[in-house]
Amino acid sequence: MKILFYCPFKFNINSLKKNKLGGIESLNFELAIRLAKIYKFKIFLATATNKKIINKYIINIPIKLLKKKNYQFDIVISSNDPKIFNIFPYSKKIFWMHNTLAIEKAIRKKFFFPLLLNKITVIFVSKFLQNITTNFFFFNRKIIIPNFLLSYFSVNTKINYSRKNIFIWAVQRETGIDQVIEVWKNKISLKNPGAELHIFGIKKNRFNKFKKDNIFYHGRVEKKVLIKFYKKSLAMICLGYDETFCLNAIEGMSCGLPIITFGYTSLGEISLNNYNSFKINSFYELDEIINKIINLNYYSKKKIIDNCINFVKRFHIDNIIKYWQSALNI
Repeated sequence: MKILFYCPFKFNINSLKKNKLGGIESLNFELAIRLAKIYKFKIFLATATNKKIINKYIINIPIKLLKKKNYQFDIVISSNDPKIFNIFPYSKKIFWMHNTLAIEKAIRKKFFFPLLLNKITVIFVSKFLQNITTNFFFFNRKIIIPNFLLSYFSVNTKINYSRKNIFIWAVQRETGIDQVIEVWKNKISLKNPGAELHIFGIKKNRFNKFKKDNIFYHGRVEKKVLIKFYKKSLAMICLGYDETFCLNAIEGMSCGLPIITFGYTSLGEISLNNYNSFKINSFYELDEIINKIINLNYYSKKKIIDNCINFVKRFHIDNIIKYWQSALNI
C-alpha cells in the first residue's frame, strides 16, 4: 500500500534534527513513521522542500513534483488543505483537520469545491473542532482522533517532584499574554518575588524587558529546552482562547505540569479542575491561583504531578494509532 502525507509547509525530514518543527509538521512525520514501521507501507511525505530525500522509512518529495510526476496512492492524508484531492481522484481521501474552517475561509483559500466534490473522510482533532465546523461540507465520514504526544515527550524519564516556583507560557498565539504580564508585574511578583514567568513561542522583540519582575522571553526553542523547563516548573498558563486541540498542554502534562486555564475551546475536554488543571474565571483570579500552587505542600504537588502524567498516557501514540488504523481500514 502507498500512502501520501500532504503537509504543505516549508520543511523536510532533515529539519527534524533541529527539533524546531511545528506541531502539525511533527505529527505528520511521526504518524508516517509509525505506519511505515508497523505495516511496511511505502510512505511518501510531500512538503514545500526543494529536493527529494529518502530515509529508512519515508520518501520526502517536493510538493511541486506531485503534478509533474505520475504518482498514484492508495490513501492521501492532507493536513488542512483539500486541494490536493483533485489530483488523485481514485485515492482514499483523508482530510486531517487541525484548524477551524468556516465557509468564508474555505472560499477565500479555494478549499470550497475540493471539499464538496470529493468523497472525503475528515479527522477532527477534538470534539470542539467538530462541533464548530459547519455541516455544509457534507463530509462522507466524520471521525474524532485526538493528537498524540510527540516522541520527545513520550519517553519515560525520571520524574522531578522538587519543583521551582516557575510558570510557563508556551502558546505561540498572543491572545491574553498582555493581561498575564500585567497581573504578574502588579500582583504576582509582589506577593512571590522569587517566582518566575518564562514565555516561549512568541518572538522576543514582541516585548519590553521585564527581568526585574522575573519575566523571561525565550522565543521558539528546541524541544529539549522546553522539556528541561517543564520538568522543573510548577504549572503552565494555557488560557484556551482558540485551541482546536492544544498540543502544548498535553506535552506539559507529560512532564508533570498542570495547566492554569479558562477551560475555553478544546481545553475544556482535557482540563479536570484540581486534578490536572486549575480553572479560573478571569484574570483577576490568576494571582490567587498561582499563590495557591506555590504554597501547596510537597505531597499535594506530587499528587498533581502524578495526575498529569497518568492522564496523558491516553495520548501516547501507542494508544492513538489504533484509531488511525480503524479510520484507514488497515
